[in-house]
This record gives sequence, C-alpha cells and structure tokens, in this order.
Amino acid sequence: MTTLVARPVSERRTATQRHALVATAHTRLMMLMFLFGAAVLVVIGRLGVLAIQSSLSDPGARAAAIAARGDIVDRNGAPLARTIDAWTIAVHPKKMIGDPTEIAARLAALMPDRGNQAFFYGLLTKDVNFSYLQRRASPALVEQVNAIGEPAIVFARETQRLYPQSTMAAHALGFLSTDGHGMSGMERVLDERLTNPALNGAPVALSIDTRVQAAMESELARAVASFQAKSAAGIVLDVDTGEVIAMTSMPVFNPNRVGMAGTEQLRNMGTQSVYELGSVFKPIAMAAAIDSGAVTSMARRFDATVPLRVGGYTIHDDPGDEEKRWLNIPETLIYSSNIATARIADQIGAAGMQNMFRKLGFDTKPDIELREKGRPIWPTFWARTTLMTSAYGHGIAVTPLHLANAYATLVNGGIWRPTTLLKIDPAHIPAGRRVISTTTSARMRQLLRLVVQYGTGRKGEAPGYRVGGKTGTAEIAQAGGYNKHTNVSTFAAAFPMDAPRYVVVVTLDSAKGNKESYGFTTAAWTAAPVVSRVISRTGSMLGVIPDANRDIDESDLLPLLWHAPGTPAFGAKPTSGAE
Repeated sequence: MTTLVARPVSERRTATQRHALVATAHTRLMMLMFLFGAAVLVVIGRLGVLAIQSSLSDPGARAAAIAARGDIVDRNGAPLARTIDAWTIAVHPKKMIGDPTEIAARLAALMPDRGNQAFFYGLLTKDVNFSYLQRRASPALVEQVNAIGEPAIVFARETQRLYPQSTMAAHALGFLSTDGHGMSGMERVLDERLTNPALNGAPVALSIDTRVQAAMESELARAVASFQAKSAAGIVLDVDTGEVIAMTSMPVFNPNRVGMAGTEQLRNMGTQSVYELGSVFKPIAMAAAIDSGAVTSMARRFDATVPLRVGGYTIHDDPGDEEKRWLNIPETLIYSSNIATARIADQIGAAGMQNMFRKLGFDTKPDIELREKGRPIWPTFWARTTLMTSAYGHGIAVTPLHLANAYATLVNGGIWRPTTLLKIDPAHIPAGRRVISTTTSARMRQLLRLVVQYGTGRKGEAPGYRVGGKTGTAEIAQAGGYNKHTNVSTFAAAFPMDAPRYVVVVTLDSAKGNKESYGFTTAAWTAAPVVSRVISRTGSMLGVIPDANRDIDESDLLPLLWHAPGTPAFGAKPTSGAE
C-alpha cells in the first residue's frame, strides 16, 4: 500500500517568497564581505603605519636609501666609498631569555673592537625595544653570535655605506647620516650627484691618490705620536691644476663608525683651523716686494744688526736665526730674519701687502668644494706694525690649505687656481688668475731652493728631488698675547724646483720636543723631516724621477751668500751698506 503525505499549506513557499529569501541571503553575504574587506583594510593600514614609523625610527630601514648611491674612487680608480650588502646583528632587550651578564661576556670576546663586557651588558639591558650590536658584520661573526643561542639576538641583511680604506682620507670623504645623505666632506658635496637615478650609480673620481695619501698619513701619524702634537695637517697639491693629491687631518676618525668620533676628530685641520703660520709667509712678502718693484736687486741689503723698534713694539730675530748684520734678499730668507723682512714689508706698503694677500685668497675661506672651511683672521686695522708682522706670519691667520695654494702660485709661474678634490680632465684645467709675473715666480723657485740647501729648511731635503721650501714656527695666540711655551710649526715645500710639480705642506700644533729633535719644537726639527720622508716615498709614484745630477740654476745668486758651503765669499763679513 502506498501512503501519500501532503505538506501543510503553511510550509509551502510561493515563488515570491523564495525570491525574497535569496535576496536576503545575498544582502547578508554582501554585508559579511564588506565587513571582512574593511577588516583587511584596517590591518593593511595598520601595517603601513607601523612600517612608516619603523622607517622613521630605525636607522637600518632608513639606510635603504643608500642602495642606489654611487661609489667614490680615487684618481686611479681605487675604491674609497662603496655601497654594499652587509649583515647586521641586533637585539631586542625586552625579549631577552638568557643571562645578560654571560651573553655580554661572550659578545665582548667575539667583538672586542666594539666594546667590553660592560658595554654589551648595557646594550642587552637597555630599556628599548631594539638596539644594534654590530653593523657590517662578517658572515663568520654572524655564525658565531648565532651559536650563542639567544632568541632575542636577531640578524638581517641591509644595504650600507662602506669605507674600505677605513680612516684613510676620512676628512676629505666625510660620512653619511642614518637616512643615507652626506653629512660632511665630499659625501655631502656630491650627495645629489651620487643619488641621481639618471646617473645609475656612476662612480665619482676624486683627485686623491691613495698611495700618496697613505704615505702622508703614515708619516704624519708618526710625527704626531713622536712629538705628542695636539693636532696636525698634511697636504699634497698639484701646482698646475689645483688638485689635492693628499689631505690629512689628525686626530682622525673612522667614517664606518662615526658615532664613536669626538668633535675634534671630525674637524678638518687643513681647511677649518686657522693659524698664524709664522715665517712661511716670508717668501710671500718677498714675492710681493720683487713683483711690485719695491726690491729690484737681490743684492740690496737691509739692516738686521739690532732689533727694530716701531712705536711700542720691538721686532727681533730668533736667537738661532740672528746674524746681526745687513742681509741681502737671499740671506734674509736663508736666515729667516724677521727684522730684514719687516723692513722689506715697509718698502712694499700696507696697500701692496694687502693686495698680495687678497689675490692669494687670504681674506676669504679656502676655495675648495668642502663645506668644512674656516674663515681667515684678517686684521681690522693695518697699522705699520701690522704690515711688518704680517710679512713674517703674525697678526693674520689662514688655513694650511690657503698656504699650500699660495706656494703653488709662487712656483707654478704665478697663476692662482682654486683647489679641488675632484679629478680634473687635463683638457679642462681652470685658467686661474695671475698673481705674480713668470719672472718673479722663477726667482722664488731659486730662493726657496736656497733655503733648503743652506737655510732652515735643510732637513726638508729629499735627495734627488730638488726640494725648495720654507719653515715657519709661530707661538700660539691666546688672550692677552702669545703662549711662549707652545707653537705651530709648519714646513711648506715644492718639488722639483727646476720644474715644480707638487707642493707639500705639513703643520703640527703644539708639538713637544724630544730626543729626536734635541728638545727643539721648531719646524726645522718637527715638520720639515715629515715633508722630506713624504717626498722620498711618493715622488716616483707621482712621476718625478729622482736625479742627483739635476738642479735649478742658482749661479746668479750664489755669489751673494756670505758663507754658504762651496760658494764664493765676500771676504770680510759685511756690516752695513744697503744696495
């Protein structure tokens, strides 16, 4: 038997009702999808905010801006600053599980150059969410730290700026901020160029030669340590182009770890610090006298028999330099006479001396790309005493780079050119401006060579390289006068004097005498030997072949020297008679 069961009328659905139920279901589904999408958007938005906050607070994230930054190389293509992929080791102090004391000891053993156990303990217990332990870490170090087994220590790869030569040319190169922009040196100067996408990370060549730079840094560091100098600067300059071949400042810093450097370490002594440089100014005064016609004969003598009194001021020669006789032009430089130089300056006049200094740029900051530049101290009033003392480097203060540029002008034929840290195309050497005549420049080469052969610059000689130059030792100015116990010693030189190619300047601040210098702190004993060693080490690298059989012709000046070895003598020691 078949049984039929009929559904109650109340449970049946009409077509209209079914459509209504489907519409309701669709509406509910759409609302659910909308809520789910909104939730997803909230999560994505929150992640975006966290990412932005992280990039603003985390130096590692900001350093990603370095990724496309071009390299900096020396004039021969050797890398000075590069962009690399590196490992970083960091810690989340608030998530530490292990014993901080034990882990700090192990980290200190693995990274002794970074800090001691107390240093790492401070990082591991610091009240922050994140802290770097080491950046630019090697894969081997990452493996060793990972073996400690502390989950709070994390590892990551990030793009970083690396200075492969460490401290070499640090002040010329500069360093980057945590957001990947240049903060000093050529990194700052070239910031836009190095990050320009259109240049596709093309490297920029500096004028620096790493071989010469290394030699200068090595010899200058040796002198600073030996004489316990407060600071020092060393410069090698191409006399014909204005290119800086080497620029060294001490104390030095490591741009890879700039956070550990102090203010004095970051200071570029060659371009920022201004000094009264003493007798290295005398050749400049002499060039002004010859070029202006104030002195027309090298045989003309000036009275240096007794100190020169001008108003309430007395000018005297240093005990080691005084000749107490009338001196001609070559002898004035050879014996470094303040008295004779002051009398020559008096012949030039204040206007003439100021004109020379201004043409050499001594009234403005040094002309170089760097932003780290010091403003010279220029006399506010040029009294007669100011004129005289400025001729031997007192009362006016400039940077060592000013001086290097001035000496390049004296020996290169008389043309002043701006200095540069960028490699120059030989076809685009700046025209410069004429300061002295070619004839005066030729005379200055003779005179500077005589100073090294027979005068205070003898320890600056480098056999075969025909060095010419001048020493300068100046007491350091302080409130109320000068400190009689500390000085700035400088030797400014050029080589080879028969066809000058390079100028070398070394300045030591507050050097102390030692056994090597027989207790003396003057430039002849402290700065001049540094220049000699630098030239001996780098001359052939720079294309100057030493030749003991060549030299500049000084035959017209040698008879004027009273007792130079191997030269004719006047017979009786001259006592008077200006010529």
